[in-house]
Amino acid sequence: MAISLRLNEADAKLFKKYAEMKGTSVSDLIRQTVLEHIEEEFDLKTYETAMVEYMANPVTYTMEEMEKELGLR
Repeated sequence: MAISLRLNEADAKLFKKYAEMKGTSVSDLIRQTVLEHIEEEFDLKTYETAMVEYMANPVTYTMEEMEKELGLR
């Protein structure tokens, strides 16, 4: 699927120069940057959910306890 992006001249120059500096194309630069942003946002949401669950039930386990619980030991 092709997606177009409209940029003003100053932004287009900045994107091109930055892509050159990174040794990549503008398309790959934008794709990678957006994917990284999505991953960071997902990680933050996962962390926030885990913290809410932990605050409601602040129980922790050692690695050995989890391995035994999961039948890995």
